Amino acid sequence: MQLVAVDYTAENAQEEFVKSLRETGFGVLKNHPIQQSLVQGIYDSWQGFFDSEEKNDYLYNKGKQDGFFPQSVSEVAKGFTKKDIKEYFHYYPWGQCPDELRPLLSQYYSEANTLASELLGWIEKHSPEEVSNKYSQPLGDMIKDSDQTLLRVLHYPPLSGEEEVDAIRAAAHEDINLITILPASNEPGLQVKAQDGSWLDVPCDFGSLIVNIGDMLQEASGHYFPSTTHRVVNPDGADMTKSRISLPLFLHPRPDVKLSERHTAGTYLQERLKELGVI
Repeated sequence: MQLVAVDYTAENAQEEFVKSLRETGFGVLKNHPIQQSLVQGIYDSWQGFFDSEEKNDYLYNKGKQDGFFPQSVSEVAKGFTKKDIKEYFHYYPWGQCPDELRPLLSQYYSEANTLASELLGWIEKHSPEEVSNKYSQPLGDMIKDSDQTLLRVLHYPPLSGEEEVDAIRAAAHEDINLITILPASNEPGLQVKAQDGSWLDVPCDFGSLIVNIGDMLQEASGHYFPSTTHRVVNPDGADMTKSRISLPLFLHPRPDVKLSERHTAGTYLQERLKELGVI
C-alpha cells in the first residue's frame, strides 16, 4: 500500500480522496488552492521566531492553550513515557501572537478553514447512508463558528545526538479532532502506520497537502473512517542538523456538537487533553 496524491482539480477527486481516507485514514492532495508562497512565508518567518528568545515572551496559557509551548512541556503521546522532541506555538484568532507574524497566520487560517469545510462536504457526500445517518448534523456545520479550531506551528529542532533514548520528534499517535490539514513540511519524516503494521512515508513534495482523519470523525462515523496512527521520525546523518517546521490545522467542532451517544466534542476533547498531560 502507498499513499498516492489525488489531483484536487480532477473530475473524480472527491471519490478518490474519500476512498483514500476510508482505506488509510489519510488523503494527499495536489493542485490544491493553498498557495505555496503563503506556506513558505510562514515557514521562513517562524524559523526566526523559534531561533530567538522572543518566543519566551509568549509562553502558553494553560487554561486557554494558546501561545508558545517549550520542549520542556512537550506532549507525551498516549502509551509513551518520553516527551516528543519538539516545541510549538498554538494560534487561535482570539489568542496571543506576535503582531508581525499574525497577518500570514491569519490568512492561512482562513483559507485552510475554507478548504477544510469543502473537504468535510466531500466526506459527507461520499459516506454510505448508514454512516451519514450517524452524523448529528452536517460535518461542515460542526465546525461553523467554532473557536476551538487550532493552528499549530510546530518546530522540531536540530538533533544533537544527546537526546533521551527512544525519544523521537513525534511518537506514534492519533489526532483528536475531526480532520487535520497539513501542507507538506520543509523536511521529510512523517509516516503513517499501515494495516499490516508497517510504516509508510507520507509524500513530502512541497505542493502536497496532507489530510488525515481524527478521533472525533472516527467517533462520529461509527469507526467507518479510521483515525490512523502516525509519527514523525528522527532524521539521521547530515539531516540531523536541520530544523523541521510543519503547520497542522486541527479542525475542531463546537464543544456542544454531539459526536455519538457517548460524547460531545467538548467531553471528548477534555478526556484526551488529560491523557496527553497538557491540562
